[in-house]
Amino acid sequence: MIYREARFISVRAWAMAVGLLGVVLLGGCAKVSFKPKGSEPSTTVHGATSATSETVSGETSSRLSLSAIINRDLQNGHYAEGEKALRQYLQDHPNDRSAQFFLRQLTEDPKQALGTVSSPHVVQSGESYSTLAAKYLGDPNLFLVLARYNGSTNPALIRVGSTLQMPASSNGAEVAATPTPSSSPSGAPAAVLAEPVAPVVVPPTLRAQQLENQSIALYRQGHHDQALALFDQALTLNPQLKSSDPTFAALSRAWVANSHQQAMVFYLDQHLDQAIALWNRILVVDPGYEPAVVYRTRALELKQRLQQY
Repeated sequence: MIYREARFISVRAWAMAVGLLGVVLLGGCAKVSFKPKGSEPSTTVHGATSATSETVSGETSSRLSLSAIINRDLQNGHYAEGEKALRQYLQDHPNDRSAQFFLRQLTEDPKQALGTVSSPHVVQSGESYSTLAAKYLGDPNLFLVLARYNGSTNPALIRVGSTLQMPASSNGAEVAATPTPSSSPSGAPAAVLAEPVAPVVVPPTLRAQQLENQSIALYRQGHHDQALALFDQALTLNPQLKSSDPTFAALSRAWVANSHQQAMVFYLDQHLDQAIALWNRILVVDPGYEPAVVYRTRALELKQRLQQY
């Protein structure tokens, strides 16, 4: 009897101990699993506990450097976030020309900035919007407006073999020259950013190469007048342009013939200096072009006779 009673007491004690342990465990879990209504669980980033994601984002954005804004937002197509971050940055650095430069690329109409005339370019391996901006616009930092020009929502993504449109005009540098007003979320009057950025200076030889590439592309598309106009600009910058491209040879012949016709008009109107200057340019491109040789000689002789009177 005593043995059964002692056994009953030990079993009851064991049950109470198990129950007490369960209460403790449940109490501990409750501290992890339940939060007051409206609170957010803390998050750990690389071992450090932070506040809510909204607070982290807000604090980070206000402290971002310009390079961080470019790398985090602009290059990855986060245009809205990038514009907000740039405007916050400019509130602290209102005269930062680089920040103004990127804000203009982000907010201006790319067709108005770069022109509506364009030529196709098939993307090759290793190319990016930065390398294409350097090649066609003379500045790799114009990648943003070039990406928007092609409707890209992410400048970091570019597909090899895809066809993009490269501006055929030479006004790409004007993106940096037009002031852009900054908006105020509070509705305060917009302030014009101080000191427009100086236009990008492109070396003449590089610009000549860009114009040559664009003129060849336009000539292949059948836009011969536009191609000849750009080719003439290229030769003005670099009369020694050479290329093994068959289209270049055809374009060069067309330019020579067209320029000779213009020189003949000058010659017949007795604008001899203009005619001679144009034939001089023709003979640099094609030294063996006989009509230019013959009529240039006649123009020089006529000019000499006229000077005697």
